Amino acid sequence: MQLGAFSVSLAVKDIAASKAFYEKLGFTTMGGEQSQGWLMLKNGDTVIGLFQGMFEKNILTFNPGWDQNAQNLAEFTDVRAIQQHLLAQGITLLQSADASSTGPAHIVLQDPDGNQIMLDQHR
Repeated sequence: MQLGAFSVSLAVKDIAASKAFYEKLGFTTMGGEQSQGWLMLKNGDTVIGLFQGMFEKNILTFNPGWDQNAQNLAEFTDVRAIQQHLLAQGITLLQSADASSTGPAHIVLQDPDGNQIMLDQHR
């Protein structure tokens, strides 16, 4: 099972201040739209997302079908196949994907400590 690219999605109070802070740590903008309240930053292979006003807590994010540069992978495990595997393992999902659909979809679960994990497939 391939989960895809990994990033940490940070819930921030002031996206401009957060962007300036992470730039001092060597991160550069790789995508997003600050005026819409979200940016993706990268330092080496490390990717973080800054999200202002979109969710309450930080989220561990995986993107099936993408590499760490948000480029399409030739082969990947579809989020619906991952969902089926997780459900078979007894994992409860907070949000599910329509199993009969194709293309973009996402699922959300949480670990035993309440940390949310999102698998967000864009293709």
